[in-house]
Amino acid sequence: MTDTPHSNSAAADRGSESVDDRARATRRSVIAGLGGVTLGLATLGLTGPATAQATTHAGPSTAAEPPVQAAAVCVLTPEQTEGPYYLDLETVRKDITEGKPGVPLTLRVTVVDATTCSPLPDTAVDIWHCDALGIYSGYAAGGSTPDTTFLRGVQLTDSTGAATFTTIYPGWYVGRALHIHVKTHAGGTVSDGKYQGGHVSHTGQLYFPEAYNSRVATLTPYRTNTTTRTLNARDGIYQRGGSATLLTVTQAGSDLSKGVTGTVVLGVHPAATP
Repeated sequence: MTDTPHSNSAAADRGSESVDDRARATRRSVIAGLGGVTLGLATLGLTGPATAQATTHAGPSTAAEPPVQAAAVCVLTPEQTEGPYYLDLETVRKDITEGKPGVPLTLRVTVVDATTCSPLPDTAVDIWHCDALGIYSGYAAGGSTPDTTFLRGVQLTDSTGAATFTTIYPGWYVGRALHIHVKTHAGGTVSDGKYQGGHVSHTGQLYFPEAYNSRVATLTPYRTNTTTRTLNARDGIYQRGGSATLLTVTQAGSDLSKGVTGTVVLGVHPAATP
């Protein structure tokens, strides 16, 4: 599948965003039982299911924010492709919306050590995703727009290993399910509002339950997106371990347009340099 907004060829998309050999060999992990996160495959390409404790994501919930529970099991989860739209802006900021319209999303990513299951404070969580109509900042159909930076940002994890962003629910484009790209960086520092130095310890993607995707697609401005929406189950990237990073999504009230919270736990080896 592609990571190219508004592409006319789904077949070409598969080639442009295939997982390379290096990503196939990289190992990462996820914690079971933390914030209701569904656990994924033990290794990329593993044919059998990982030994894990799964949580259902099928139905919407109205709980405000699920409590973080004690760790049960550490398992490895696959890396996923970076895709063609990464920009190393490394701008440290919590609110990355820049006025982009959409369903408000509070995204909380908790990063833990895959070996010890302990939280990893001061880890840089770097995210980027498209807007409601499938456009990435820095890129547009027919050319690049390097002066735009919406829906990109970095946050450092706190003492509990958590980093929180204020953003919007992403839209979709040809060949891809709704997703958010994520990297974790270790060993760097913040200077003048930028994260500098260190190394990437994980590259992946975060996904959303279809029950929420379907509801969001009926709201403004998503309903003006005329591109056919690809389901998780039909996304070739998701099929290679995406269930390991399926967000737990909750809404505080009955009005979905007022916003949701998405939570996920990423297990990483902080010294790894994929």
